[in-house]
Amino acid sequence: MIAALLAAIALQAAAPPASIPVQPQAATPLALDPAAVKAVEAVAYDYVDGQLEGDVARVTRSLHPDLAKRAIRARPDPDETLGLRRMNRDELVGLTRQGALKTPREKWDRSVRVLDVAGNVAVARVETPWFVDHLNLGRFGDRWVIVNALWYPKPQPPAAKP
Repeated sequence: MIAALLAAIALQAAAPPASIPVQPQAATPLALDPAAVKAVEAVAYDYVDGQLEGDVARVTRSLHPDLAKRAIRARPDPDETLGLRRMNRDELVGLTRQGALKTPREKWDRSVRVLDVAGNVAVARVETPWFVDHLNLGRFGDRWVIVNALWYPKPQPPAAKP
């Protein structure tokens, strides 16, 4: 009987009080599949390098036909509570065709980092001196493409006056 009483006291001491929620254990992150990372990086580089080269085909192949590219509006829009600047694939391809970001290769300064891959979805971060893009990619069969992009245009210094 004394042993049972001691066991009950020990169990009560080990259990957290009901007022303190028990936090679930976080899952141990799995290592990313190197082949998937390489494939996602290749698509992200097609996206950014294609824009820097003005290569329409390279940019187009990196994008889902229903691409949603968004940026948070710097100035409020009276018609939207949470204003977004929106762009679709055709608009981005058009800007590439116009050479909006065309830059001599020796001035390229860009990076791509794959943040996560889970099954047929991935997240990557692309950075240049002009913008940061957070890309959501999907794998369709063996092909990865950018489905969504949320981007941040970096503030630029004023242009030098002649």
